[in-house]
Amino acid sequence: MITIYELKPRFQALLRPLVRSAASAGITANGVTMSAMMLSIALGAVLLAFGDEQRELFLLLPLWMFLRMALNAVDGMLAREFDQKSALGAYLNELSDVVSDAALYLPFVIVAPFGWASVGAVIFLAALSEMAGALAPMVGAERRYDGPIGKSDRAFVFGALGLWVGIATELPAAAFWLMPALAAGILLNTIHRVSRGVAAAREANGKDIS
Repeated sequence: MITIYELKPRFQALLRPLVRSAASAGITANGVTMSAMMLSIALGAVLLAFGDEQRELFLLLPLWMFLRMALNAVDGMLAREFDQKSALGAYLNELSDVVSDAALYLPFVIVAPFGWASVGAVIFLAALSEMAGALAPMVGAERRYDGPIGKSDRAFVFGALGLWVGIATELPAAAFWLMPALAAGILLNTIHRVSRGVAAAREANGKDIS
């Protein structure tokens, strides 16, 4: 199944001139990572505090989701292509994504027909999914980004939801099933990441991994 993540190389090619300029200006990968996380937390807090009465604020979400995707690509390129890889950066990259996702998904608890249970399940499973991908190197496999409903796909869905809420102000009752569908897709990608990570580790190590 093709996911938005698979379009990443083309997106990176478009950003490469910007990344070169950023590196020349002394901007670091860790600085970009932390800035993206703090802005995600700030936007999530604003939407949670004021989005119930000012639904137009949700229009900021699709814009920020796109910018955040660009910043995620920029920090990775700075790290790989400009010798900025570090142990701290690896931790920040994984942890900041989980924190940012939670901050940006949480405001939908104030949007009917969603609620704490459905949105909370998506946040929990999204974190579990990223943990499953990040654990792959521990068994000798590469970091897993298998879909469906990986990080980029979730950004697209929640960005589209933000656009919908910002324009229409309300969602139809049938939208209730969107969160369970997302949760099921994320659970499936977690299973894929674990099974394919184990398979890749077995192939790389030439032995059984239990």
